[in-house]
Amino acid sequence: MHNQRREYDVPPIDEDRLSQCPFVQFEEWYQAAVSADVLEPNAMGLATVDDQGQPTQRTVLLKYYDKNGFVFFTNLGSRKALHISKNPRVSILFQWLPLQRQLAIDGRAERVSTAESMKYFASRPRGSQLGAWVSQQSTVITSRSLLESKLAELMQKFAGADVPWPSFWGGFRIVPERFEFWQGQPNRLHDRFEYVHEENGDWTRQRLSP
Repeated sequence: MHNQRREYDVPPIDEDRLSQCPFVQFEEWYQAAVSADVLEPNAMGLATVDDQGQPTQRTVLLKYYDKNGFVFFTNLGSRKALHISKNPRVSILFQWLPLQRQLAIDGRAERVSTAESMKYFASRPRGSQLGAWVSQQSTVITSRSLLESKLAELMQKFAGADVPWPSFWGGFRIVPERFEFWQGQPNRLHDRFEYVHEENGDWTRQRLSP
């Protein structure tokens, strides 16, 4: 695999242009990924830890964000949701590889309100709404045909009517405590800038060695 190495060749991070607020800097980098037509720019790796200390990762989609945190939705009986219920400490990672950038965010996850979950569910495409009812996420199934059969059943059941919000489906907001902005650079001397949330509410920014 050594012959797959490639050199990073984009301009370095201009420290003087970095925002003092990590949320503002996130917005700048996220919109750059959108403008560059990066595939699924809102895809983020989510790491959780079970009650035995075993970490698990998967990719989820960021649905919206603001100064309070980053929100995704899932089946509340899923592995990730059960992990969070026992240990809310999580980490997410955005990889915008065409831009030679990645962004890690560490913090804690908390449930969004029922009203917030219901509002977002109502905005989903109908197929996604039905899919939320079909899947008992993370449980073992014997064949895909079971999913397809359940989907057909629900399509008939809710025909001509709105798909109701399932009470076992909801959102989590990741409240950040640390951001790390990473920009690939030549000779593996990458740019890394860390923002850490202080007790007084301010953010401290510092450069890290690659």
